[in-house]
Amino acid sequence: MSGFMIIRDVMAKNIKTVKPDDTVHAAVQKMNKFDIGSVIVVSSGRPIGIITETNILRRIVEPRMDPATVWAKDIMTSPLTTIDENDAIEEAAKVMAEKKINRIPVMKGDKLVGLISSTDIVKASPTQLGILDELLKVS
Repeated sequence: MSGFMIIRDVMAKNIKTVKPDDTVHAAVQKMNKFDIGSVIVVSSGRPIGIITETNILRRIVEPRMDPATVWAKDIMTSPLTTIDENDAIEEAAKVMAEKKINRIPVMKGDKLVGLISSTDIVKASPTQLGILDELLKVS
């Protein structure tokens, strides 16, 4: 095998989503229920943002906001960086390093089909660790 791997081979496929008008509390409940670090915000079937643990810490916990009274759309990261399922995992690692992010929603045309994280990349291709290490140096 040449070592060339594509994103759809290593991405997580069972993605959890919330709607823009869901509360942050509902998003956190979903993240806790499924033991995940992020949810994708979807409107009319299209991904428009992402809520990560970092969003919650910085935009809810530190300013002491009530997660039951804040909408997902108010704390999500947007615009959303996405990547095609047929791209090489090296491309995902490069985008993560350049944009200083750890997760990228994966698309098949206009459809959300997965999520790839820096952890997924390291597990699948430890040689990508050097590229992902740049995330830590610049973060």
